[in-house]
Amino acid sequence: MNRFLALLACWLALASIAHAQGAPAAETLAGDTPRATGAGTTFTAPAGWTLRRAGDLVVLDTPEGDSHVALLDVEGKSGDEAVASTWAAYRPEASPLAPRNGWDERRLYEYETSPNERAVVYAVAVRRGPSWLIALVDATEPTFEKRGSQASLLMQSLRPKGYERESFAGRKAHALTPKRIAALKSFVAGGMQALGVPGVGLAFIDGGKVVYEGGLGTKQLGTTDKVDANTLFIAASNTKAMTTLLLAELVDAGKLRWDEPVTQVDPSFKLGDAATTRQVLVKHLICACTGMPRQDLEWLFEYRNATPESSIAMLGTMQPTSRFGEVFQYSNLMAAAAGYLAAHVIAPAEERGAAYDRAMHDRVFAPLGMTRTTFDFRQAMRGNYAKPHGDDVDGHPARARMDLNYSIVPVRPAGGVWTSAHDLARYVQMELANGKLPNGRMLVSARNLLARREAQTMASEDMDYGMGLTIDRRWGIPVVHHGGDLAGYHSDMMWLPDYGVGAVILTNSDPGYVIRGPLLRKLLELLFDGRPEADAALSAAITQYKAQIAKARERLVVPADATEAAKLAAHYRNASLGTLDVRREGNDWVFDVGEWHSVVASRRNDDGTISFITIDPTISGFEFVVGVRDGHPTLTIRDAQHEYVFTDASAG
Repeated sequence: MNRFLALLACWLALASIAHAQGAPAAETLAGDTPRATGAGTTFTAPAGWTLRRAGDLVVLDTPEGDSHVALLDVEGKSGDEAVASTWAAYRPEASPLAPRNGWDERRLYEYETSPNERAVVYAVAVRRGPSWLIALVDATEPTFEKRGSQASLLMQSLRPKGYERESFAGRKAHALTPKRIAALKSFVAGGMQALGVPGVGLAFIDGGKVVYEGGLGTKQLGTTDKVDANTLFIAASNTKAMTTLLLAELVDAGKLRWDEPVTQVDPSFKLGDAATTRQVLVKHLICACTGMPRQDLEWLFEYRNATPESSIAMLGTMQPTSRFGEVFQYSNLMAAAAGYLAAHVIAPAEERGAAYDRAMHDRVFAPLGMTRTTFDFRQAMRGNYAKPHGDDVDGHPARARMDLNYSIVPVRPAGGVWTSAHDLARYVQMELANGKLPNGRMLVSARNLLARREAQTMASEDMDYGMGLTIDRRWGIPVVHHGGDLAGYHSDMMWLPDYGVGAVILTNSDPGYVIRGPLLRKLLELLFDGRPEADAALSAAITQYKAQIAKARERLVVPADATEAAKLAAHYRNASLGTLDVRREGNDWVFDVGEWHSVVASRRNDDGTISFITIDPTISGFEFVVGVRDGHPTLTIRDAQHEYVFTDASAG
């Protein structure tokens, strides 16, 4: 059934229920507000959203009015039947989720839509005993992306009536003994094997001291070259916390203030919106709270001639998509501007990239003993480093190229650092010591170190974002952490400030991200005798990851449909993303944007359009939808909130 007809049928059914029981009462929430369904399932309704009730049905609408979450308690024999009774217009396929928050069973139902619809449609079914709660999500991509933190607050706060949350507050932590360390290593190794991740760098800290550092697996698929504690990986967005550490040192030195307008420090700083520009203080540059959206395609496509200066200038072309401080929106370019602001303060006459690199080495890496940590790709790849990997179109682990990762070089304060388990553990030790080095010297004051952990915006339930750091209080104790993701590299660093405990994980394959969250849960379980949830969470995440690849593969034509590919122009251009060339290599069709290239698959969408999708490992997932403008072929690519149309270059 056509997606629009299915939605119409579903919402007409819901509307008929509302009509039969009277017009639904509506309330617009002034703040995040605890509420409950008729059967007693508790949840938090996000600020600014409107809540409507019609009998047992609860519908929450985003402020934009184009995205909705419907909640309904249902008695059913299975999750499929419960969802079907709520959303009878669909016959979905379900993926398992690990039980949590008091639910005995959780299932996710994802619905395929055509790319031009720009829709997000899925259902979550959660069961306690014989009763199900069904949550239907019917949203537009732009709204759901920018309000993702609020949607996460709502969905993660769903709990059955009477459920008491697990808390580790006040508990004494067990020591990370060799037996517990072995359990953590075994947990990671099991995830690696199931996901085909070749190598992992790993470190654990207890009592402020490193109790394990080393590696699992290999630096490259098919070799015996082992990962060790000094093997370098790209740590990606973990760099952001190191950048704000540099800012904290400058605040200590009186060269900056957290509450100082950025334009007073650097008059050249400019966003696409003048009012937002004036509001940005130094502390807002890496707070994900300014309303500036994630707009990464422009620097991911056009980086060959990019510089720190041109990257900062790109901010002047970008517009906020939410009000200042309203929602969590991650911006890599804003984070890059933070690092280059520090460089400008330290060496105003010097090229910002070189000044930033030297400042980070002299003021962060060297004092911490991070002797191998660098931003220099050539230096990193001359020695002991882990090579990137990803899954091929059929879900098989494969070696990948480095091409896409060079895009981070011009914006490296946001995610360009190469580091090892040994070096990153030294950084975490300093965080646990509130700025003190092993020799007793203070690298940075505790006051300004901790200012980076102050909540700037809500990221999810009990989870706030500070300055390049996430503060997580789901378990009644603060856990500080941050992840990092680039092509073929996924990492995390995490620590418990009240217990002197921390961990570092660095992986060299795209599915490595699946291990990170469950590892944190496993660490907490071993420390506090927590409920045994980590193994099930990892197993469910692996199953879901593989199911998503398999489901996507069903619709792909590989090699790409030659008849459809032959209709494409040879050369395309977009003002923001540059050029795109189409060529045939044997039976394959290749899209080449200059900086990187990939073989593409084709797919016929439900609305009759044709998409070409990159499938090379780590470069997979860029989707280009075929169209026509003024009689000439076009290719359209989108992120969640932006659209870029490549036009036939020969059309002028």
